[in-house]
Formats: sequence, C-alpha cells, structure tokens
Amino acid sequence: MKRRQFLGAVGSSLVCWHTPSVMALTSKRRPKLVWVMLRGAMDSLHAVLPAADPALMLHRKSLVKAIKDEAFPLERGFALHPSLSTFAELYQRQELIAVVATSSGANTRSHFRAQDVLESGYSQADTESGWLNRAVDAYQGQSLAVAHSLPISLRGKHASQTWYPDSFTESTEDLYDRLQGLYANDEQLLTSLNRGLETQAQLAGMAPVKQHHQFANLALSCGKLMAAPNGPDCSMLELDGWDTHQRQVSRLSKKFSELDQGLASLRKGLGDQWDNTVVIVATEFGRTVAENGTGGTDHGTASAMFLAGGAVSGGHVYGEWPGLNKNQLFEGRDLAPTSDNRQWISTVLKQHWQLSHKQLDTVFPPLAAINVNLVKTT
Repeated sequence: MKRRQFLGAVGSSLVCWHTPSVMALTSKRRPKLVWVMLRGAMDSLHAVLPAADPALMLHRKSLVKAIKDEAFPLERGFALHPSLSTFAELYQRQELIAVVATSSGANTRSHFRAQDVLESGYSQADTESGWLNRAVDAYQGQSLAVAHSLPISLRGKHASQTWYPDSFTESTEDLYDRLQGLYANDEQLLTSLNRGLETQAQLAGMAPVKQHHQFANLALSCGKLMAAPNGPDCSMLELDGWDTHQRQVSRLSKKFSELDQGLASLRKGLGDQWDNTVVIVATEFGRTVAENGTGGTDHGTASAMFLAGGAVSGGHVYGEWPGLNKNQLFEGRDLAPTSDNRQWISTVLKQHWQLSHKQLDTVFPPLAAINVNLVKTT
C-alpha cells in the first residue's frame, strides 16, 4: 500500500477540511446551522398532535389513544408526542418552534423522488445541487455532512466535507509518532495527518466503537466538531426508519426517543455554541390522516418541521391549520399543505445568516415570505 493510500485509510474517520485557512478564521460567534433530515416520511400527526381538532379521533382513534394522555401540551391546542421530552423542554425554554401542515413542494408520494426534492430545494430535483450547498456558498462558510458519502443537500460547486466513524481498532500513539517522522519532509501529508489528529482529539471520550453509529453519538460528534475553533458553519445529519406502515405506535415511540436523544446530544456537543445555533428538522412528506389496517399509516402529503436551538425565537406552533374533516383533506386522504418548508428555511437563512433576497433566490425558487421572527435578534 502506498503511503498516501495508507494515510487516507488512517484519516478516513478523522476528517480533513478543505481551505483550512478559511476555517481557522471562523469566529466563535459565527452563526451555526444544523440540518437534520428524517428519511421515510415522519407522521406529523403523531409528532405534533392536533388534539383540539375533533376529527382526529375519528380517523385514528387507536393511534391517538395510546399517547394523548401523556403528550406535552403546546399552544393552539397541539401537543408533542410523549417521547419528545427534550423537544418539550426546549419549547418551554422558548428554543423550539413546531411548524404544522407544511410540505417539501414535492408533488409525489415516492420516498426517493420526494427526498431528492427536499434536499435539492428545487421543485424539479437537481441531484447534483443541494439547497444547503447553495446556502453555504452564498454565506461563504464551511460545511460538514455526517455521512458515508456526500448527500444531495451538500452537493454542488462549494466544497463540503464528510465525516463518519470507522470500525477499525484505534491506532497507537507510537504509530502516529512514526508517521509524523515519516512525513516530516512532505508538507501536504504532514498537514493532513495533524489535522486528522486534531479532529480525533476533539472527539476524545466518545462512546465505544460498536456504539459510534448510534444517532445520539453521531449528533454528539457533530456538535463537538462544530464547536471547535475551526469548526464548520453548518452540518447535516440523517435519521432513517420513519416509514411506519405497520405497528406505528411502538415503532414511532422508539424513533422519537432516538431523535430526541440525538437533539439532546447535539446540544451537549455544541456547548456554548448552542446559543448561536438553529437546528432544522424536516421530512420528505407526511402520512395519511386515517390509520390503515395494520396499525400504521401510508404515504401522505403535508407533515411538520421543527426549528430548535438557542438562537431560535421559540415557544410557538406556526402554520395555518387546514382541518381534518373529510372535505378539508388533500385528495380526500392527506393533511393539506398550507405552507412550504422552503419558505421557513429561507426565512431562517435571511434572519440567521443575513442572506439577501438576491442570495436567497440562488438557494430556493422565489417564494412568498414568512412574516414572523424565527430567530432571536441580538
């Protein structure tokens, strides 16, 4: 094995940044953004229950009765699933917003096509250009995907990095010392090795290797990397497993706990940077309003999204509620969308990253503005 190939193998789970001179100039107070994509179509009516809508029980009595008494109350007659305890805590701290009846703009119930639209940010998906890549390019920042390969959201002309923990046995200090000696006369290799070791030090004390791939530990690592002095301005996390055609009550209880623990870990990893961060959580589409015959729900249309973080002006439920009566449903079966995810994300980018209207038009197609303060003013 050639030494450059060996270094690539050793450093694959560390992370080596593009344009490190720019990264080193990143200010501690530079606003941070985290994009969390839930793959599989999260059931928003199970996450943010419209408890005040009398039609809810008509459509999904058995799904609702298992959780309604323990759900966390929100404003406007909504309630959070009982497994979302960190979300509820952040709502009480005014650091969380729930947006109901929103959609990705995808005119499809196909997971793959809708995910492509959500990640691309265009109505007709461009799988080589993601909205987050265009946004960070306009912001002139640095980005990281916690993934094996670069997701669509961060594909494009702006250089982005990926990081994911490996399952190899930890190398010894002696090996690193010998590598540093070996690369003493090769500036590129030595610089790459040293940056990788810096990342390893930032993630010291992480869970054992067999637990590295748990969402909470990925989120904790993400937070630590972002909180570093030269950490990225934005990151992307992914969590799949939301396609609940069967046994939805038990399955979503576990998924919401996993998501909730991940958000708590991200906050822990970010430390003081949490106060400077907005976390966007969204999914490709929602589920049918009525439960099916196998204790689950099928592919739908509108869903919900969350904005969390110390920089969020929270404690609110936003979004026009369309109602759940039969004549109010989209195509007679789905929650009808009354807004577009991109409107809310665009507003976050304007208020948090101070992107101009001209810059926002390069990120998303022109959309009607959301007239509400989503981010705290300083």
